[in-house]
Amino acid sequence: MTEQFAAELRRLRTERGLSYRGLAELANQGKSYIEELEKGRKPPNAAVAANLDRLLGAGGRLAATLHAPIDDDGELEALELARRVSATDVSSETLDRLERAADAMAMAYARVPPDLLLPRVRRHLVYVTTLIDARKTLAQHQRLLVIGGWFALLRATLHIDLQQTAAADAYLQTAAQLAEQTGQREIAAWCLETKAWDVLTSGDFRQALQLSQHAQAVAPAGGSVLIQACAQEGRAWARLGDRRETARMLARVERLAQGRTPPDHPEHHYQYDPAKAHSYAATTLAWAGDPAAESVARDVITELQAEAARPRRIASAQLDLGLALLAAAKPDEAAAEARLAITSGRIVPSNWWRAAEVVTGVQQAGIREGRELREIAEAHRPS
Repeated sequence: MTEQFAAELRRLRTERGLSYRGLAELANQGKSYIEELEKGRKPPNAAVAANLDRLLGAGGRLAATLHAPIDDDGELEALELARRVSATDVSSETLDRLERAADAMAMAYARVPPDLLLPRVRRHLVYVTTLIDARKTLAQHQRLLVIGGWFALLRATLHIDLQQTAAADAYLQTAAQLAEQTGQREIAAWCLETKAWDVLTSGDFRQALQLSQHAQAVAPAGGSVLIQACAQEGRAWARLGDRRETARMLARVERLAQGRTPPDHPEHHYQYDPAKAHSYAATTLAWAGDPAAESVARDVITELQAEAARPRRIASAQLDLGLALLAAAKPDEAAAEARLAITSGRIVPSNWWRAAEVVTGVQQAGIREGRELREIAEAHRPS
């Protein structure tokens, strides 16, 4: 953990062009303390990590090294040991632990940067692959394929966030194949919904619409993915400029989410949280140019900041508000919101186009903040 923190701190400090003394002054710490942290001679704590995250615009990367270490070989070694001493090559306990690991990573998705979470997902998927030909019952084999489907789906999502298109497509296809082999309609629908989001961000709104509708047709009734696919269709209609269809889909999402019991782990990427409906409405209304978007986006930001558990969603909500403020002819306020989102370091590569859209809008408004915002955006553009 200390080694990962030290390596990430060193990378961030050098990228920002800061000396030990320069970072120490910003952090109100001693130069020697910063140097000891970076060389791994002193263990970091959560407060220091959070402060350095903020100062370096790291978007939670430093804090993530404390809570979600990349090196999880110990976890896999324990799994392998338990498997070898069990009565069969793949025991129910091994499968239980793999399912819990998949859930844990789906929950970590909301707070851990994708490039830090990806290695852990990759190693677990490799381990699942090694068990495919192991001795087991048919039921255990089916269960293992479903676990592999979830890991492949999450890996594809992380590749999308990092704009690694070939890998994302390959793992979406793998997840879809595993879903077909096991009759897992939920994973199949999530594959379609995830691809819909991918093409939506690349500007192919018609294909996003078709994929979202296909996902709804495949999705199990009453499941999380059905609601998410409806929300995705609403976003596609908003981008296509059809306000009537946009409003219809927003109303459908509200009906489906109404009265739904919040999940035990609302941060789980594949479990729909009714509280998300407000965030999706803000995004959709902003993209549709609806005047109501401004007040809804402000409410969402207030709600998310109170939770303090979903930093990436806060940044997205700030971009939604920026877009809404541009539509309301308030470019100076839009620039301020975009600046907060961009300097947070919480915008993943696949979502950067939303920041660029607000930056371009501010520049086109001809205000003096436009040039400064463009410079800030170029400095913080995710690699």
